[in-house]
Formats: sequence, C-alpha cells, structure tokens
Amino acid sequence: MPDTNEAPLILRDDLDGVTVLTLNRPGKFNALSLGVLEALRSELSAIGEDTSVRAVVIGADGKAFSAGHDLKEMRQDPSKEGNKALFDKCSEMMKTIAAIPQPVIARVQGIATAAGCQLVGACDLAVASESATFATSGINLGLFCSTPSVTVSRNLPRKIAFEMLVTGEFIDAEKALHYGFINQIVPAEQLNDTAQKLARRIADQPAVSIAFGKKLFYRQLEAAQTVAYEMASETMACNMMTEDAQAGIDAFIAKKPSPGWKGK
Repeated sequence: MPDTNEAPLILRDDLDGVTVLTLNRPGKFNALSLGVLEALRSELSAIGEDTSVRAVVIGADGKAFSAGHDLKEMRQDPSKEGNKALFDKCSEMMKTIAAIPQPVIARVQGIATAAGCQLVGACDLAVASESATFATSGINLGLFCSTPSVTVSRNLPRKIAFEMLVTGEFIDAEKALHYGFINQIVPAEQLNDTAQKLARRIADQPAVSIAFGKKLFYRQLEAAQTVAYEMASETMACNMMTEDAQAGIDAFIAKKPSPGWKGK
C-alpha cells in the first residue's frame, strides 16, 4: 500500500552539480516503505540521465537515517508474493545506486538498521556523525536480514558481517569506520558540510572519467582477476581517448595547471 502522507517522501535539492536526496519520513524513522523505495529509485534513475548532476548525497530528516522496511506495511500483505515484490523493489533501488554514473554518498546522522543499513552499504561512499549506529537487526524479529546481507557482506569483513546478521547487535560509528563501512566520522554539526565538501570534490573532477571508473569498479569486483584486468585495460583505453584525459596528461607533462574539464 503506498504512502498517503501529503508531504513528499523524498526531498530534492540541486546546487552546482550536487544533488541532495533527503528521506522525509522522520515520524516513521524514515522507514523504507514501497512509496519511499519507488520515489528514491525514480529520483536516482532521473539523476543517472542528467549530465548536470555530478555527485549525489542521500541523507535523512529526523533522528534516524532509516530503520529499514516499514513493518506495518509489510504485514498488510503477508503473502509470499507480496513480500517478494517488496524485496524486489528494494533490490532494484539499491542496484540503481551502483548503476548510475554519479558517485552516491550516504550522510548518516543516526541509526541505520536492516534495509537502512543496506542503503548505507549500497552507497559508494558514506560519512557519519559520531552518534550514528548500524545494525542488521531483523534476526531479533525472527527474520534474517538476507537482502541487507548483500551490501553488508561486500563492505565488511566476512566474520564481522555474519556476526551482525546473526546477533542483531549494533556497531557504533568508530567500529563502522574501523571495518571500512563508512569513510569519515565527524561531529553532528559538521556532517552536512562534510558530505557537501566530499560531493563538491567529486563534482570538480572529470565526469566522464568518473563514470568510466565507477562502472568498472563494480564490474571487476564480481569478476575473476584475469577477467577484471581485461575489463580494466579496456576501460583505461577508452578513458584515454577522452578529451579530458588527453588534455590532463598533456598539462602534466608540460608542467602546467590542470585544464578545465570538458566533460563537466
């Protein structure tokens, strides 16, 4: 059942090539309802086709980043078909994050549990406040977090990921940073600025090269090493043919400042 609230489920702000998408269900701990998943996937798909957007930040309003799926909504259709449709919808949204050419940064100010933790793992980068916590806590309700395990197990050491999945226990921001689940920890009052600065740094880089690189990054992770090198060589060769790469290398050889990127 879709959300019926009049307030937008996702807020969007665009400024100088950086788009911020904000989960806007603070009263529901930003639970990932069907409506939220559909709205977020729709925004991300549109961004993927928009060459004016260079980097994306996904944040949330309120105390929680996201408490995961909307359990009340899930119980409204307890059939296997209904549940499968929900998890498929969630998986499609998560895959869209990796599929679009722009890097996506999670901006985590509070708890990120179950599918909310999955969302952090699905993002290319993540910055968090000192009070942020992370868990795959479905097991406490009798539900192994199978879909969250896909991104969690790809971001965390295997045994740490499995411990989180079978205990449901939280890890704090310090542990999340130590295990490589997030990139930075900052005081809460610095979180927005930190995410924006990271996005701005990315937005100032050549967009075509980043698009090449992001696509290759995820493809090669799933490939055998020999195949990964073949993919990487092809990507490098294609990237070398771009005007930005040729101009950048020529400037370096001539000991001149980097040129303005044509692919911005």
